[in-house]
Amino acid sequence: MSMNTLHDVYHDQLQDIWSANTQSLEIITELGRAAKNKHLSEALIAGANGVSDGIEKVAEICAKHDIKPTGEHCKGMEGLVKEAKAHVLEADFGDDDVRDAMIITQYQRMVHYALAGYGCLVAFANRIGEDGDAAILQECLDNTYDGDRTMTDIATGEVNAKAA
Repeated sequence: MSMNTLHDVYHDQLQDIWSANTQSLEIITELGRAAKNKHLSEALIAGANGVSDGIEKVAEICAKHDIKPTGEHCKGMEGLVKEAKAHVLEADFGDDDVRDAMIITQYQRMVHYALAGYGCLVAFANRIGEDGDAAILQECLDNTYDGDRTMTDIATGEVNAKAA
Protein backbone atom coordinates (compact mmCIF):
# COMPACT_ATOMS: atom_id res chain seq x y z
CA MET A 1 0.00 0.00 0.00
CA SER A 2 1.30 3.41 -0.95
CA MET A 3 1.08 6.04 1.79
CA ASN A 4 0.09 9.26 0.02
CA THR A 5 -2.62 10.67 2.26
CA LEU A 6 -3.75 10.63 5.86
CA HIS A 7 -6.56 8.33 4.68
CA ASP A 8 -3.88 5.82 3.62
CA VAL A 9 -2.19 6.06 7.01
CA TYR A 10 -5.56 5.70 8.73
CA HIS A 11 -6.41 2.55 6.77
CA ASP A 12 -2.98 1.06 7.43
CA GLN A 13 -3.30 1.73 11.16
CA LEU A 14 -6.81 0.26 11.30
CA GLN A 15 -5.30 -2.95 9.95
CA ASP A 16 -2.40 -2.70 12.40
CA ILE A 17 -4.64 -2.35 15.47
CA TRP A 18 -6.84 -5.20 14.24
CA SER A 19 -3.74 -7.39 13.90
CA ALA A 20 -2.42 -6.28 17.29
CA ASN A 21 -5.73 -7.03 18.99
CA THR A 22 -6.08 -10.39 17.27
CA GLN A 23 -2.58 -11.45 18.31
CA SER A 24 -3.04 -10.31 21.91
CA LEU A 25 -6.39 -11.99 22.47
CA GLU A 26 -5.06 -15.53 22.92
CA ILE A 27 -2.19 -14.56 25.22
CA ILE A 28 -4.46 -12.42 27.41
CA THR A 29 -6.73 -15.42 27.81
CA GLU A 30 -3.72 -17.57 28.74
CA LEU A 31 -2.53 -14.95 31.23
CA GLY A 32 -5.98 -14.99 32.79
CA ARG A 33 -5.74 -18.75 33.29
CA ALA A 34 -2.23 -18.42 34.76
CA ALA A 35 -3.21 -15.72 37.26
CA LYS A 36 -3.81 -16.88 40.81
CA ASN A 37 -5.25 -13.63 42.16
CA LYS A 38 -9.03 -13.74 41.67
CA HIS A 39 -9.35 -10.02 40.86
CA LEU A 40 -6.51 -10.23 38.37
CA SER A 41 -7.98 -13.28 36.66
CA GLU A 42 -11.38 -11.58 36.40
CA ALA A 43 -9.81 -8.39 35.05
CA LEU A 44 -7.93 -10.35 32.39
CA ILE A 45 -11.13 -12.09 31.33
CA ALA A 46 -12.79 -8.67 31.06
CA GLY A 47 -9.75 -7.44 29.14
CA ALA A 48 -10.01 -10.32 26.68
CA ASN A 49 -13.70 -9.52 26.19
CA GLY A 50 -12.80 -5.89 25.55
CA VAL A 51 -10.14 -6.86 23.01
CA SER A 52 -12.63 -9.12 21.27
CA ASP A 53 -15.12 -6.26 21.12
CA GLY A 54 -12.42 -3.99 19.67
CA ILE A 55 -11.59 -6.56 17.01
CA GLU A 56 -15.23 -6.60 15.91
CA LYS A 57 -15.54 -2.80 15.89
CA VAL A 58 -12.35 -2.29 13.91
CA ALA A 59 -13.42 -4.98 11.42
CA GLU A 60 -16.72 -3.14 10.93
CA ILE A 61 -14.88 0.15 10.32
CA CYS A 62 -12.58 -1.59 7.83
CA ALA A 63 -15.58 -3.05 6.00
CA LYS A 64 -17.11 0.43 5.79
CA HIS A 65 -13.94 1.62 4.05
CA ASP A 66 -13.69 -1.45 1.79
CA ILE A 67 -10.42 -2.61 3.28
CA LYS A 68 -9.58 -6.01 4.71
CA PRO A 69 -8.59 -5.91 8.37
CA THR A 70 -6.08 -8.69 7.64
CA GLY A 71 -3.99 -6.48 5.35
CA GLU A 72 -1.28 -5.80 7.95
CA HIS A 73 0.70 -7.93 10.42
CA CYS A 74 1.64 -6.02 13.57
CA LYS A 75 5.23 -6.90 14.38
CA GLY A 76 5.14 -4.72 17.49
CA MET A 77 2.43 -6.81 19.13
CA GLU A 78 4.08 -9.97 17.86
CA GLY A 79 7.12 -9.04 19.94
CA LEU A 80 5.04 -8.15 22.99
CA VAL A 81 3.22 -11.49 22.80
CA LYS A 82 6.56 -13.32 22.60
CA GLU A 83 7.75 -11.38 25.64
CA ALA A 84 4.61 -12.27 27.61
CA LYS A 85 5.04 -15.95 26.77
CA ALA A 86 8.72 -15.92 27.72
CA HIS A 87 8.31 -13.91 30.92
CA VAL A 88 5.12 -15.53 32.21
CA LEU A 89 4.16 -18.81 30.62
CA GLU A 90 7.65 -20.20 30.01
CA ALA A 91 9.32 -18.78 33.13
CA ASP A 92 9.71 -20.53 36.47
CA PHE A 93 8.19 -18.83 39.48
CA GLY A 94 8.52 -19.94 43.06
CA ASP A 95 5.70 -17.67 44.13
CA ASP A 96 2.24 -17.14 42.60
CA ASP A 97 2.14 -13.48 43.64
CA VAL A 98 5.41 -12.80 41.83
CA ARG A 99 3.96 -14.45 38.71
CA ASP A 100 0.85 -12.28 39.05
CA ALA A 101 3.04 -9.15 39.22
CA MET A 102 4.77 -10.24 36.00
CA ILE A 103 1.40 -10.95 34.36
CA ILE A 104 0.32 -7.38 35.08
CA THR A 105 3.61 -6.06 33.69
CA GLN A 106 3.26 -7.94 30.43
CA TYR A 107 -0.44 -7.17 30.06
CA GLN A 108 0.10 -3.46 30.59
CA ARG A 109 2.83 -3.37 27.96
CA MET A 110 0.38 -4.79 25.43
CA VAL A 111 -2.35 -2.42 26.59
CA HIS A 112 -0.09 0.60 26.23
CA TYR A 113 0.62 -0.39 22.64
CA ALA A 114 -3.14 -0.52 22.03
CA LEU A 115 -3.61 2.87 23.73
CA ALA A 116 -1.13 4.44 21.34
CA GLY A 117 -2.80 2.81 18.35
CA TYR A 118 -6.33 3.79 19.30
CA GLY A 119 -5.23 7.31 20.23
CA CYS A 120 -3.68 7.86 16.81
CA LEU A 121 -6.70 6.38 15.06
CA VAL A 122 -9.09 8.71 16.91
CA ALA A 123 -6.95 11.70 15.93
CA PHE A 124 -6.77 10.57 12.29
CA ALA A 125 -10.51 9.86 12.08
CA ASN A 126 -11.31 13.28 13.50
CA ARG A 127 -8.93 15.03 11.10
CA ILE A 128 -10.31 13.31 7.97
CA GLY A 129 -13.93 13.89 8.97
CA GLU A 130 -14.81 10.33 9.95
CA ASP A 131 -16.75 11.38 13.03
CA GLY A 132 -18.65 8.10 13.33
CA ASP A 133 -15.41 6.14 13.23
CA ALA A 134 -13.85 8.52 15.73
CA ALA A 135 -16.70 7.94 18.21
CA ILE A 136 -16.37 4.15 17.93
CA LEU A 137 -12.58 4.28 18.23
CA GLN A 138 -12.84 6.69 21.19
CA GLU A 139 -15.04 4.14 22.95
CA CYS A 140 -12.37 1.48 22.32
CA LEU A 141 -9.72 3.88 23.63
CA ASP A 142 -11.75 4.69 26.74
CA ASN A 143 -12.36 1.00 27.45
CA THR A 144 -8.66 0.28 27.03
CA TYR A 145 -7.77 3.07 29.47
CA ASP A 146 -10.29 1.64 31.95
CA GLY A 147 -8.64 -1.78 31.70
CA ASP A 148 -5.21 -0.26 32.23
CA ARG A 149 -6.38 1.64 35.33
CA THR A 150 -7.99 -1.52 36.70
CA MET A 151 -4.68 -3.38 36.31
CA THR A 152 -2.81 -0.58 38.06
CA ASP A 153 -5.32 -0.70 40.92
CA ILE A 154 -4.91 -4.47 41.26
CA ALA A 155 -1.13 -4.16 41.16
CA THR A 156 -0.86 -1.35 43.69
CA GLY A 157 -3.75 -2.47 45.86
CA GLU A 158 -2.88 -6.11 46.36
CA VAL A 159 -0.55 -7.99 44.00
CA ASN A 160 2.64 -5.96 44.39
CA ALA A 161 2.43 -5.95 48.20
CA LYS A 162 2.02 -9.72 48.28
CA ALA A 163 4.81 -10.22 45.73
CA ALA A 164 7.20 -8.09 47.81
